[in-house]
Amino acid sequence: MAKRLDLKDVNIYYGKFHAVADVALSVPPRSVTAFIGPSGCGKSTVLRSLNRMHEVTPGARVEGSVLLDGEDIYGSAVDPVAVRRTIGMVFQRPNPFPTMSIRDNVVAGLKLQGVKNRKELDEIAEQSLRGANLWTEVKDRLDKPGGGLSGGQQQRLCIARAIAVSPDVLLMDEPCSALDPISTLAIEDLITELKKDFTIVIVTHNMQQAARVSDQTAFFNLAGVGLPGRLVEIDDTEQIFSNPSQKATEDYISGRFG
Repeated sequence: MAKRLDLKDVNIYYGKFHAVADVALSVPPRSVTAFIGPSGCGKSTVLRSLNRMHEVTPGARVEGSVLLDGEDIYGSAVDPVAVRRTIGMVFQRPNPFPTMSIRDNVVAGLKLQGVKNRKELDEIAEQSLRGANLWTEVKDRLDKPGGGLSGGQQQRLCIARAIAVSPDVLLMDEPCSALDPISTLAIEDLITELKKDFTIVIVTHNMQQAARVSDQTAFFNLAGVGLPGRLVEIDDTEQIFSNPSQKATEDYISGRFG
């Protein structure tokens, strides 16, 4: 069930270093939100804070509230592992378990949750591979290693693995940066399909991609060396690309940045 995300006064630290300051934004359910901005401005750091991946780094911490349908995922009683089940993540480089079969790659998370019924696992594997638009390409080699797929197929396999556990939100950290144009198009088409069932947040360096796939776009920027990254503005994607309210956004989008 797709859910809404709300960030309120979010500040993110690595030890004493203040990486991102004062982020406030909302991500509606069943929509795609793109994070854009120059390297080092905190886009991926904010993304990783949305499912508590950030705190895996020693000394890292998040202050403020990240609310999933009103519940703070950083609440003292909340289990980070449960959060990561609810808010799935697809990384920049495809990371299937290379020696594990395609089928076992997809259902790995379910097995960790204790699902043992082979029929149920097979059904979810097929359903997830269909959802990731990969089923017709792999249905005759489900027992072959996931590492034998092409880069674009591996990334779709990772998406199948992420959606197999039925998350509410799907985070994607530059999911196409390691892919060729044809594979990139396949992932973009898939994102458009997936938003019918999931709330999606994507970090991308490709502004054309943000314009193509997202409903709203958030522009992050750095105020200066050693200063934290900040959210400059967030608005409907069409508005951000045609008539942004901040000059920094306009300069970045038009290439006058730097």
